[in-house]
Amino acid sequence: MTRSRREPADVLPMRELPELPPDFRAFHQLYRGPYVHWAELYLSNRADAEEAVDHAFEQLYFGWSDVLEQENPNAFAWVVVKNRTIDHARARGRRPVVIDTAAFETTALHHAVDPIGQLEENLAIYGAIRALPERQHDVIVLQYCLGYTTRETADILGITQAGVRSNVRYAKHRLKEALGLEEGDEKMRPDDRAH
Repeated sequence: MTRSRREPADVLPMRELPELPPDFRAFHQLYRGPYVHWAELYLSNRADAEEAVDHAFEQLYFGWSDVLEQENPNAFAWVVVKNRTIDHARARGRRPVVIDTAAFETTALHHAVDPIGQLEENLAIYGAIRALPERQHDVIVLQYCLGYTTRETADILGITQAGVRSNVRYAKHRLKEALGLEEGDEKMRPDDRAH
């Protein structure tokens, strides 16, 4: 997992816990950055994202032996992180806001000849993303909103790279239908790194 995005160079330590098992410590170091990156998009606040993810890691730590017995520990951890992020938002009386915020932060919007038209287009795209089935939604957000590669997305979600590509393909088809685009039209261009 590369640290090319807004992830901290130094991984913040978890709250004071007993000595961490080496495999848990390695998992924490690999995935805390991407999890915080994702949670920050949903919570619109870095401190809240770190708190939600740290609570998720505490939950994972206290059940670590059970996590390792899961068929797919990464997939299990992803669900824990998502649920903790949603719980964190609800506890503060808000709903996750990935799509609403992301529409205002795109590079396309800042360089658009018609910023209002671009904003309307962004909101339509993000509304369609929000309506995707959960796995397709996660894949699209990780790859196209956060910029993770197919391999990184597969690692984070605990699925195969073929599974990521399949979900992207189905999601794009649904998005084209939702946005009334023809098969040749592409608003979301795949990143060469994503293949």
